[in-house]
Amino acid sequence: MPALMTLSARAQALQPSLTLAISAKARELRSQGRDICSLSAGEPDFDTPAFIREAATQALEAGHTRYGPVAGEPDLREAIATKLSDENGVPTRGDQVLVTNGGKQALYNLFQVLLDPGDEVLLPAPYWLSYPEMAHLAGASVRCLPTDASTGFRFGPEQLEAAITSASRLLVLNSPSNPTGMVLGRSELEAIAEVLRRHPAVSVVCDEIYEMLLSPGHAHHSLAAVAPDLAERIFIVNGFAKGWAMTGWRVGWLAGARHVVAAASALQSQSTSNVCSFAQFGALAAVSGSRDCVREMAAEFSVRRSRLSDGLMAIEGLELLPPQGAFYAFPDVSAWGLDSMTLCRRLLEEVGLAVVPGAAFGDDRCIRLSCAASPATIDDGLDRLRRFGEGL
Repeated sequence: MPALMTLSARAQALQPSLTLAISAKARELRSQGRDICSLSAGEPDFDTPAFIREAATQALEAGHTRYGPVAGEPDLREAIATKLSDENGVPTRGDQVLVTNGGKQALYNLFQVLLDPGDEVLLPAPYWLSYPEMAHLAGASVRCLPTDASTGFRFGPEQLEAAITSASRLLVLNSPSNPTGMVLGRSELEAIAEVLRRHPAVSVVCDEIYEMLLSPGHAHHSLAAVAPDLAERIFIVNGFAKGWAMTGWRVGWLAGARHVVAAASALQSQSTSNVCSFAQFGALAAVSGSRDCVREMAAEFSVRRSRLSDGLMAIEGLELLPPQGAFYAFPDVSAWGLDSMTLCRRLLEEVGLAVVPGAAFGDDRCIRLSCAASPATIDDGLDRLRRFGEGL
């Protein structure tokens, strides 16, 4: 029997996405006839709006099925630049935009072109689980800025100042946040900017993928608009997956300094090349069209977010800071006396509820539940969670 090929150290250290793994396990169990309720997916359950689908279909019929520019269709790059300039208050030109295979590739490309071995990424925790893996794939280390519900899942400027070292190269900001739903206010961004002015070697990537999904009374602010003097070292990552319900389309973007975007484009030319050509025409229709569909979905998510939060706060033993955006809740379950991995395994096995352990996001006291599901599914999931807690 031939010996198994040895994997690279990079591959051996890589952790697969736990959220995708749990969603796949839930689907597998359901296909086997198990009664499974999943509140694990970070994916809108709405159909992509019809006018976006129609634009992609028309592009397909018009023959937009060939290789395209690596950095993206020029009209789409210009439309994204216009959106950033007009809606976010960040003056942007088309050559400062790279169209990527989802927001995830935008982040990956940026980490690869900015970071070297020995560099350090400053990462507020809890965090989206792919950030540390992307940093490690670029050879960088991660320095966490721990937060919890007692601080509103926020870090202060003093904490940021104390965390910065001579190796610090990139700060990651995700607002609205996955998994906590925290939204950074303008004054908080101003305080962060003041620290960054004293540390010119530190750049910032702002993951704004949930910017359109906000609870009433909250607003999204882009750091580059709050601190325009720092714009050359602030990078915005976003995409069409969450706001326009286009997860499977895989269209995102990176925006920032031209020379960095050009380097990220060169990297993309040697990996995936251009994003699916006709999908980009659907994205162009989305970003150029009416926001009514986005507002309607965002309003429904706000209703569901409240439904999930209220239900969680009514369950004995759980503590929750109500989320302000995105479509997740991140309750503290430590009073139940189980680590998050054990709890999630038992929830799936004993009551058929699929949720994500907080350990994947850097906080083993919590679990993540998604309200990107029908109200009936949310209620079902809450009932299963309640029954499990009562049985402990």
